[in-house]
Amino acid sequence: MNAVTALKLELRPMQRGDLPRVMEVEPRAYSHPWTVGIFRDCLRVGYSCWVVEAPQVDELIGYGVLSLAVGECHILNLTVRPERQGQGHGRHLLRAFLDKARERGAETAFLEVRPSNTPALALYRSEGFNEVGLRRGYYPAGRGREDALVMARQL
Repeated sequence: MNAVTALKLELRPMQRGDLPRVMEVEPRAYSHPWTVGIFRDCLRVGYSCWVVEAPQVDELIGYGVLSLAVGECHILNLTVRPERQGQGHGRHLLRAFLDKARERGAETAFLEVRPSNTPALALYRSEGFNEVGLRRGYYPAGRGREDALVMARQL
């Protein structure tokens, strides 16, 4: 039994009241985290924002943000709290996002990922994403900028 099946997870829409818990995780998960203002803006403009919780232990496991438009979805943020990474939660969240996108009529999913983020890259490849482009200097990095691999898959 993996961690995803051991915990009863609840996927639900993100609300403004979730932002303090999201902001507890975000700076621990990324060297250059999103700000609370970015999450507020995503909620305000109607992006598809989700949280995954384990209610029985009162823990926010992960969260993410999708942009959906005209047959496409763009995964803007997919985060699992650091101490829960490597337990299948990212795969669970990714698959839930792809299901939500399909339900809303998306035919293709896109995302960007740092080439240095080998666990995420392995996850996306194993779920059928392929590299379709490169955005030079897309991410802030410790010294300068890091490129982003653009990945896509059909839904």
